[in-house]
Amino acid sequence: MALSWKLVVDTRDAPALADFWAAALGYVVEDPSRLVEQLLEAGQVPAEVVTEHAGMRLFRGYAAIRHPDDPFDETSGIGQGRRILFQDVPESKTVKNRLHIDIHGERGRLEELVGRLEGLGARRLREIDEGPVGHWWVMTDPEGNEFCAT
Repeated sequence: MALSWKLVVDTRDAPALADFWAAALGYVVEDPSRLVEQLLEAGQVPAEVVTEHAGMRLFRGYAAIRHPDDPFDETSGIGQGRRILFQDVPESKTVKNRLHIDIHGERGRLEELVGRLEGLGARRLREIDEGPVGHWWVMTDPEGNEFCAT
């Protein structure tokens, strides 16, 4: 039986990085506002663990995105399929990622994809052109996490 999973990315600004990756991948930023409100009203969480971002009430230091076609819980906003969770950590990124995302664009439109990603805040690191494997760009997201655009 296949297991359920999510990719977790350590960040310095979870909501901002969730916005970047949602736009880059065509995903939806999860909105836990209803859950946050319910927990606040019931006195189950203190107000200081909550923040607002883009009109949503979030738990401070966390944000997530999900594939727009996957199911999600209406109350919590949490996706039940392909999702990425961003969580703030105190330390900065210091070395190369050992796991990264590849974004596959339409064939023959790599420069258009790379330009769109740069417009969202990504940066080109290096171009790769390796025979049968093809041509792609190694890029970084706004916090310096490497990914490939192919």
